[in-house]
Amino acid sequence: MASNNRTYIQLFDGSLPTLDEACHLVASDSAGAISTFSGTTRDNFNGKQVLKLEYEGYGPMAEKILQELVEETRSKWEIQHVLVYHRLNEVPIGEASVIIAVSSAHRREAMQAVEYLIDELKIRCPIWKKEFYVDGSIWKGSCEGCTANKEHRHGHANA
Repeated sequence: MASNNRTYIQLFDGSLPTLDEACHLVASDSAGAISTFSGTTRDNFNGKQVLKLEYEGYGPMAEKILQELVEETRSKWEIQHVLVYHRLNEVPIGEASVIIAVSSAHRREAMQAVEYLIDELKIRCPIWKKEFYVDGSIWKGSCEGCTANKEHRHGHANA
């Protein structure tokens, strides 16, 4: 049955598909649960007014890491279909930068898999976030070890 499991991994330059579309892609007659996560740009961070976010990533490596994360997730939980979409470039307030959807026979596996995927994506995937505030902007590395690479490429340090 594992050979029938589908994986959707994609980086987008513009808006992400809707959660309904993501759920439709991972739906299955044998799945009793679909768990999702949608990370959206909020208008504040630590008391500062956020104007927008901007994401930059190394596409081929990011997709490879995401595929590895999905394989790890499948080895930990009995899940069926998995979707991981991430947006690059500008993400305005209220819009999604990442969507994760997982289907499984039972809710616990789907919920744990989604939590694992978003946590590991933020740690390991070579995607960087720049937060734009009213009083300036700051790069934030989204993966361990990537901050040094980002600093080198852009000639300034992340705070």
